[in-house]
This record gives sequence, structure tokens and C-alpha cells, in this order.
Amino acid sequence: MSKSYISTLQIFWIYLRLGSISFGGPVAHLGYFKEEFVNRRKWLSDERYTELLGLCQFVPGPSSSQLGFAIGWNQGGLKGACMAWLGFTLPSALLMIGFAYGLFSVGDQAGAFIDGLLIAAVAVVANAVVGLGKKLCPDAKRLGIALIAATLVLFISGSLIQIVAILIGAVIGNLFYRKSEIEARPSATKTSISGAIVIGSLILYAGLLITSILLNANQANSVYAVNYQAGALVFGGGHVVLPLLQEGLVPNLMSESKFLAGYSAAQALPGPLFTLSAFLGTTSSVTTPQWLGGLGALIAIFLPGMLLLIGLLPSWNKLRYKQWAQAGLIGANAAVVGLLLAAFINPVWPHGIQTWLDFAVAVIAFIALYKFKTPAWLVVVCCAIAGTIMA
Repeated sequence: MSKSYISTLQIFWIYLRLGSISFGGPVAHLGYFKEEFVNRRKWLSDERYTELLGLCQFVPGPSSSQLGFAIGWNQGGLKGACMAWLGFTLPSALLMIGFAYGLFSVGDQAGAFIDGLLIAAVAVVANAVVGLGKKLCPDAKRLGIALIAATLVLFISGSLIQIVAILIGAVIGNLFYRKSEIEARPSATKTSISGAIVIGSLILYAGLLITSILLNANQANSVYAVNYQAGALVFGGGHVVLPLLQEGLVPNLMSESKFLAGYSAAQALPGPLFTLSAFLGTTSSVTTPQWLGGLGALIAIFLPGMLLLIGLLPSWNKLRYKQWAQAGLIGANAAVVGLLLAAFINPVWPHGIQTWLDFAVAVIAFIALYKFKTPAWLVVVCCAIAGTIMA
């Protein structure tokens, strides 16, 4: 898809706005990204969007942030990717550091407002599922792949089942679509980067992981090691990272109550849930001033996933135009739609819809997004206001 020139600073401002309004957790972020970059700005096609999403599901770390990183790379090269990550992460990271300094005392008073945001997440994710489903599951075979993937994720626990579902989708895609007429096109993605940087990124990823594992858990600076391990070993991001962080930090570096306070605060904020690490690093008081610890922990948890993308994305763009790879991607893309459907069923729906009134607001929000193409940020604001009024 042809792209008009856009500066890295413009990419930063676009992502900064998204990082300020993208409520609802990692699954909802996928909907915001699709609305912004596929539907509105036309930076990439539905197919390219799901290809990148599939890659991000294959590598550990925060999948939604990695997808934002990959889309930024698709539009503006490696510099664009870095600006995309910084813009999307900065708002919630600053807020989490602020909470660590004592600004998270609002407590239950924000409950109704948060309920409205969760309703908005239902509408945003539903819009993404329907939009992608219509384009990427146009026949019974692909719809079947999506339903198989959704069933696997819903009924089998464990974050790795997402990877298995995508692999199954790719295998089925090869069985059904290997002999299909698929256009071979050169990649237009800006992945100009030296082989030394690619190899260096993968070596640095592995070296830092080994170092983090060997580090004594009782050392003050182990907060960085724990966050790096969480980013390097957990697939899917979001809530699945919490057990590893809790096990590594409580009670050696902070109390259970402090950890849970940060987790509760993270639920109310836009942007990636992984910015909880900024709160944890600040609270652990391993540096002076304390916010430097928060910044260090933030970099530690995001770094491994970004290193893997730098090492893998150039090869991914070469492979994706092979006949067997494109056939596999047809099935994998359908499986990704199934993963989004599963996430919509659980946890997005049960968290957002508690009453029939919640359901009515969600339906109106969905119609506004799907039928009238209302901007996602406006739908989020209106749902938050509605949640406050209904309390």
C-alpha cells in the first residue's frame, strides 16, 4: 500500500494521542490501532495489519505495544517505530509514576467512570472483530479456522495456546490455500537496517535474559531483572504478566498492598498495562530520585519484545511473499480473528457488561463506531460520562 511521507515527530504525536485515550487493555488497543491506522489513515491494509499482529502474537512481550511498534516501523522505519512506542507508552507511564508518589488515592470514587470505560472497550473490540471478520474470514473455511482458534483459547488455559492456535491456522491455511492464486509483490515496508543490528539485537536479547536469570533476587536492582524476564518470557502481554511480576517483587522489594495498589491504578489508565512497571520501579526506591527507578523498570519490561521485533521483522517481510508463507498467513489471519473473538467473549464482555443498561450503552457505542464511523476517542469519552451518570 502506498504511503505519503510523514515525519517521525508526527508519528510521535499521533501515538501520544492514542496513548492518552486507549482505554480497555491490550485487546481494546488492537481495535484502536485498526480504527486509526487501517480505517482512518490508510497506513496499511487489513491483511498487513493482521500479518503484523500475527507476528507480535508469536513473540513474547506486550503484544499491543509491539503491534504499535511494528506499525510505526511500517510507516517510518526504525525511528518511526521508536517514536511510536514512546508516544503510546508515555502518558500511562507518567501517570503510574505519579501514582507511585501518592497520586493514586482517589480509590473507589473513580469506580463509575472506570465502568464506563470498560463498556467502551466492549464496543471497540466488537467493532474490530466484525470489521476484520468480514474481510479476513469471507468463506466457510476461514470462518471455521477462526472458530477453532476461539474455541481453543476459551477452553484451554495458558498463554501459549494463542501461539498454538495461530500455528494451527497457518497449517490449515497451507492445506486449503497453497494452490490459490496469490499475487507476489515486493515489500514496501521500511525495514532498511544492517544485518549487524539485526544479529546484535537477538544476541543482546539472549544475553540480557541470561543475566537477569542469574541475578540474585534479593538484590535491590533485581527489580530490573524481574521486569526484563516478564517482558522476555510472557506471551500476549496484559494481565498474564502479573503473576511473574508479583512472584519476583513481593515481598522482597515491596508489600503485597503496594503491588495491588499499582495494579488497581493501572486498570483505570489508558495505554499499555505493562506501564505498571513504572510504578513498581518507582515504589521499590532503588534509585534517587525514585522516578529513575520507574524509568529503568519501564525500559526493562519493554526492551526484550522490541529487540525481538528488530531481529525478526526484516526476515518476516521477506518471507511473507513466499507462496507457502502467504497461504499460511491466510489461515493465521483467520486464527487471529478467532483470538479477538475469544478475547471479546472473555474477558472484555464480562468486565464491561454487568447490567442491561450497560448492554444498551455498548450497543449504541458499537453502532456509532461501525455504522456512523464516530471517532473512537469520542465514543470512549461518551461511555465514560454515561458510566458516571448511571452510577
